[in-house]
Amino acid sequence: MNKRTFLKSSATLLSGSLLSSMTGAEASPEARTNWAGNLEFHAAHLDLPANSNDVRRLVSKRPSLKALGAGHSFNSIADTTGDQVSLKNFQEMSIDSRARTVTVGGGVKYGQVAPYLYQHGYALHNLASLPHVTVAGACSTATHGSGIHNGNLATAVAALEIVTASGETVSLARERDPDRFPGAAVSLGALGIITRVTLDVLPTFDMAQVVFENLSFDQLEHHLDEIFSAGYSVSLFTDWQHHRATQVWIKSRLDPASPYLKAKEFFGATAATRKLHPIAGHDAEPCTDQLGIPGPWYERMPHFRMNFTPSSGAELQTEYFVARENAYQAILAVEKLRDEITPHLFITELRTIAADQLWMSPCHQRDSLTIHFTWKREWPAVKALLPRIEAQLVPFAPRPHWAKLFTLPAARIQSQYQRLADFRSLVHRFDPDGRFRNTFLATNVFGT
Repeated sequence: MNKRTFLKSSATLLSGSLLSSMTGAEASPEARTNWAGNLEFHAAHLDLPANSNDVRRLVSKRPSLKALGAGHSFNSIADTTGDQVSLKNFQEMSIDSRARTVTVGGGVKYGQVAPYLYQHGYALHNLASLPHVTVAGACSTATHGSGIHNGNLATAVAALEIVTASGETVSLARERDPDRFPGAAVSLGALGIITRVTLDVLPTFDMAQVVFENLSFDQLEHHLDEIFSAGYSVSLFTDWQHHRATQVWIKSRLDPASPYLKAKEFFGATAATRKLHPIAGHDAEPCTDQLGIPGPWYERMPHFRMNFTPSSGAELQTEYFVARENAYQAILAVEKLRDEITPHLFITELRTIAADQLWMSPCHQRDSLTIHFTWKREWPAVKALLPRIEAQLVPFAPRPHWAKLFTLPAARIQSQYQRLADFRSLVHRFDPDGRFRNTFLATNVFGT
């Protein structure tokens, strides 16, 4: 099943369940999969609560639950043999102008809240490359967006409302709960069901995006920080061939006081003269506008537009975070496997993310470069490749994206998180019986 078919069938499944279910639970007569179609969920039921009271009742009745966002995770982090809980019905959005925050329900996607904020004169500091993901799910997995000075999406979280294993609704705030909040903002779904998220907002701004082609990796040896600082958000795409980035996407905030000047060259790369898709040969229509055309922040920060399916077919995704100070060496290490990687690859994206203090964030206390692989749906070959890529990155202490595919041993992952013991303790306080745990968490976070 391709993505377009899956999205259509998923929408039918979810809307049908709203009409047929008064109890908030939907039996699953046929297999359900994640967004990419590479994972079949094991949950016997998909619960669709209408409000927080429904969530509390579900938690009191179900021995095992996991929250399901937009299904954009490529691994089993949202899977369970118990019940999955979709907060699709939680569509609240409200702005507090005095506090400069927006509060959204657990089912709201970035593609919904972004234009809502823009209409009211506000912006978010960062967005993922896809606006199709839920705020709660993206923040819980430290999904990150881009920008050498920008923290991941969870760094904008000011407060959370969580239904815990006891059925109690707990509110945690950055300012009010400094001892617990850094462990809750990136919770991996382990603390409970997140019903509301409050985000910091900024005054709105416009952006422009330009693309350059064929940047030699040699330029990264001495100019990496300069290249990734060339815009508010910068992405390099590569197929790992010919020692170069095939494209450089530079997204810049526009200053009304000074004109935006489009350069013809960037560290030896040449300016694109037409709109491009990151993958050569793909239709660029789903991509956000380029060529320096001004537009709202939310129509330039992501790579893909909300009203388009962002890929033409099924794919797999993997991503590793390394310290930015080791970025060039890590890129060269992966490049050694180029002829093994390229046949199974759609594209790799290189991005930078600022350090943060969130306990389970891959950027915890470390300015980072991410090496992101969008793979063809060739899992046996990709599964065999991942340990080889990870072996190349071991000297640089890689941290995998929590929601993507990896094969790193649990002990190696756990050794990268200095506050892991504190996180485990926090989870035990919120969920002493492991009601929100699953095999993924048991293996990668709580396993030995």
